[in-house]
Amino acid sequence: MNLSDEYYSLKQKYRKLFQKSTQEIEAKLEQGLSVEQLEKSYKQKWQAELSKVANNRVKNHCTGCGVCCRFAVSEFSPEKLKQKAENGDNFAYQFIKTFIPYESIEKAKKVFPQYIKMLEEQGEKDYYIYHCPKVTEDNRCPDYENRPQICRDFPDNPVGFLPKTCGFTPWKLQSESVLLKLNAEREIINFYLKELNKS
Repeated sequence: MNLSDEYYSLKQKYRKLFQKSTQEIEAKLEQGLSVEQLEKSYKQKWQAELSKVANNRVKNHCTGCGVCCRFAVSEFSPEKLKQKAENGDNFAYQFIKTFIPYESIEKAKKVFPQYIKMLEEQGEKDYYIYHCPKVTEDNRCPDYENRPQICRDFPDNPVGFLPKTCGFTPWKLQSESVLLKLNAEREIINFYLKELNKS
């Protein structure tokens, strides 16, 4: 399965989980539970599920494929990231201290061509691809013990695209549906809370 097919499959999976979650939440509301009560009970469930996902992550390990060092995608330009960092955004600060933009898309394509192809097929244009200039030819970090938190945390979300060579791919596959369902439930409950505040 190429990444475009994977992207389509992910959207279909989310749509089904969203519909199922809507039915479950509506059934609970019909039983007399208030939206606030639902939110409280779901928050406890979400915390438990997020903890489980985090615990499962530590069972996986980096294989040293180097893709995360050589292929960091952002919707923000270097200028925008710098501005965000100056305004106190810690993630943006770490990002610009670690990564620099590629000189051309052709160089980025050599690292993860399937991802670029997917972006092109989806008609995406507003993205920037960065790389760490320090990573060695054999995909090693010369200052691994002092690597920034964004590197330690990657990947922090199983609902993303990883190359098959990534050691965290099994974790992604195991946790993806859990996070999609959790996100659907959050969206639905937030919708009901907004509607409640309107009345």
